[in-house]
Amino acid sequence: MRKLMLAIIVLGAMGLLLPGLSYTAEPPIVIGAPLSTAFLYGWDAERGIKLAADEINAAGGVKVGAVKRPFKIEVIDTRDLEPGVPVSEALLGLEKLILEKKADFIIGGPVRSEAALAAMDLLNRYKKVSIITTGVLTPAYHKKVEGNYSKYKYCFRNTSHVGVMMGEFVTLLEDMRKNYGFKTAAILVQDVEHARKGGEAMQKALTDKGWTVIAPKIYPTGTTDYSVGLSDAGKRGAQILFLWMDMPESTILLKQWADMKLKSIPVGFVNAAEQPGFMKASGGKGESLIVNLVNGGNAPAKITPWTMKFVDAYKKKWGLEPEGYGTSSSYMAVYQLKDAIEKAGSTDPDKVITALENGDIMGVYGRMRFDKKTHQVIPSMDPKEGAVTGIIQWQKGKRVQIFPPKTAEGKVVLPPWMKK
Repeated sequence: MRKLMLAIIVLGAMGLLLPGLSYTAEPPIVIGAPLSTAFLYGWDAERGIKLAADEINAAGGVKVGAVKRPFKIEVIDTRDLEPGVPVSEALLGLEKLILEKKADFIIGGPVRSEAALAAMDLLNRYKKVSIITTGVLTPAYHKKVEGNYSKYKYCFRNTSHVGVMMGEFVTLLEDMRKNYGFKTAAILVQDVEHARKGGEAMQKALTDKGWTVIAPKIYPTGTTDYSVGLSDAGKRGAQILFLWMDMPESTILLKQWADMKLKSIPVGFVNAAEQPGFMKASGGKGESLIVNLVNGGNAPAKITPWTMKFVDAYKKKWGLEPEGYGTSSSYMAVYQLKDAIEKAGSTDPDKVITALENGDIMGVYGRMRFDKKTHQVIPSMDPKEGAVTGIIQWQKGKRVQIFPPKTAEGKVVLPPWMKK
C-alpha cells in the first residue's frame, strides 16, 4: 500500500496520472479583491474577476518565466458602499488581503472614491500593484498618480471617470437637442461625492452649451419620494431629467416619473437600472430610460469580437447577462494583469508596472492601454483606438446600446407620451 501511494504521488507530480490533466507544484498568484459585495458594483466585479481567472486557469494558467502558475482569487467585503461605514473599515479589509491572504496583486476596489483614494498610500507602503475596476469615478484618482508618480505608480484604473463621462453625456444630449429641439434640463443627484460632482459638472457643461439648466436637487441616500422634485421639473419645462444615483431607491424615482407621465426623458448614471432584471423589478416603468454603464460589454453589444464571447461566457457561468458597471472592466483587468506578468516574466511589482504601462491588448470594450503618466485607461469613441463606453437605453424591455455611434445598435426612442 505504501508503494502504491508513493507511485501515485510521483505520477501526479509528473503530470502522468490522468491524460489531459496537468499537475503543478507552482504556487498560485494571489489576486486580492476588496469589494463591497452586498452591492451591484461589488458582486458583479467579483463575478467578472472569477470568470476571467477560471478561463485562464483552465487554459494552463499564467506563464511566469519558464513555469505556469494559476490565479487564486481572495475576496473581502469592504462594505464601503454601505451608508455610515467609515473609510477605515475598507482600509482594514485591504490590509487583511495583503497581510493575511498574501495577495500579490489587487483588482477591483475599494469601490467608494473616498476609500480608494485613502487606499493609495497603503498600496505604496506594501508595494502592491492595483487595478481599480469598479466605482471610483473621481478624476482625483489618476491625478494623484500624475502628481506623485514615484509614490503612486502602483495604482492603475481600467475604467472611466467623471471627466470622460461628462463629455460623452454632453455629446449625446447635444445630438438629442439637434434631433428633438430639447433645450431645458433638470438635474437630480444623490448626496455622495461623485454624484454631486457629476451634477455640478453637467450643470456647467450644459449651461456653456446654451441649455437652460434647473439647479441640481440633491437627495440623501435612501430617499423614497422624489415627487416634489419631479413635479417642479415638469412645471419648469424640463425635457431632460439628468440623474446621477447609485442607490437602489432610484427605482422609485423612475416609477414616479412614469406614473406622472412627465414630458421628459431620464438620462444618467442610475445603478438600479443597469441590471438585466431592472425592467421586471420596476414593473416596466423604466422603459425609455438612458443609462451610462461606463464601459462597453456591461450589456450585450457587438463592440469587438471579444464582447459577445464574454457576454455568453458570463451567462453560462452566472445564469444572466453581465449586470452593469464593474463587470467587463473587472474581467479585463485579470487579462491585463496576465499579459503584463507574462511580458515581464516575473511578478516583481516594478517589472509588472512597466509591462502594464506598455500593454496594448484588444479587449471586451476596445483597445486596452494605460496612459503612462496617469495610469488611467485611454478612452475613445472608437474601439479600435481605445476603451469605449456603453450607454444603453431600455427599449421593449431590453438594454440597447445607443452610444457611441461606432458601436450603437439602435437609436434613441422617446417615451410614448412625448412623441407629439
